[in-house]
Amino acid sequence: MSFGAEKKPYVFASAKRKTARAAVVIKPGRGELRINGFLVNVYAPNEFVRAKILEPLKIAELILGENSLQNLDIHVTVKGGGFMAQADAARMAIGRALVEWTGSEELKEAYVEYDRTIIAGDPRQTEPKKFGGRSARARVQKSYR
Repeated sequence: MSFGAEKKPYVFASAKRKTARAAVVIKPGRGELRINGFLVNVYAPNEFVRAKILEPLKIAELILGENSLQNLDIHVTVKGGGFMAQADAARMAIGRALVEWTGSEELKEAYVEYDRTIIAGDPRQTEPKKFGGRSARARVQKSYR
């Protein structure tokens, strides 16, 4: 058994955005992108959401070449949150996995230059609701007249 520059048969990466969690597995295959078992066109019929999910792949094709990702299968599992937070989590996990798969520092720099959240993410969470009001900050008003 030797440890060295051997290529793993797959790469795993995960990401989260608000309450959405995404996990990605990249392995050699037929060039499919599946989200929760569905092709990306079926899972995200909204053009804006689909474009957001595909951003890391488009940037990788520009940096690495057109045919560099044609034989990769990308399987994404997303849970929790809303559809936009799921898209952001999937986008981030795909970006992280592609950087790990290719080992390209140039690709990582291109992601950070284009949009840092492809790699780093956004730590903001919703503020929890407190007592005495209907939301996190709003309070019941009182009139003394």
